[in-house]
Amino acid sequence: MTEKLKLDEQDRKILELLNRDATYSEIAEQLGITKSELESRIRRLSDTRIKVLIVDDEPDTLLPLKRALEQEDYNVIEARDGLEALEKVRTEIPDLVLLDLMLPGINGFEVCQRLKQDEMTSYIPVIMLTAKSEVPDKVKGLELGADDYVTKPFDLAELKVRIKAVLRRTAP
Repeated sequence: MTEKLKLDEQDRKILELLNRDATYSEIAEQLGITKSELESRIRRLSDTRIKVLIVDDEPDTLLPLKRALEQEDYNVIEARDGLEALEKVRTEIPDLVLLDLMLPGINGFEVCQRLKQDEMTSYIPVIMLTAKSEVPDKVKGLELGADDYVTKPFDLAELKVRIKAVLRRTAP
């Protein structure tokens, strides 16, 4: 299961310099980034699996979901609060975000709103995955830009199908 990787200008420059046999140190210095950031970007460029960021502070939800998606050959990363989610979206550039609403610090509504208002991240689909099952919460999530809204407890088979459907609808 692969999808075209969305490259930004820095990624293109990294690939160009790698093709010229530049060292990691030379590339990092020329681009003004740390060597660890460069290595992270190169790892991301090397993995063509669809990358899913799961944002949830509950290990009982996070870990089984992560394992289930990894078995479907997704590259799964995780964040346990809203700030970490915003950081990971910028550094990892996921293809999809599964976002809980009740998070420490910045809640999921705020995370979704920030992602959708930022030109660099607005294209990334978001599925809200939450225990908040009231209609006003669903309406608010969808109005903020979420691409789908799934309530906990959820059926894993249904969630997997919803992930595929959202990815199909939002594919470049």
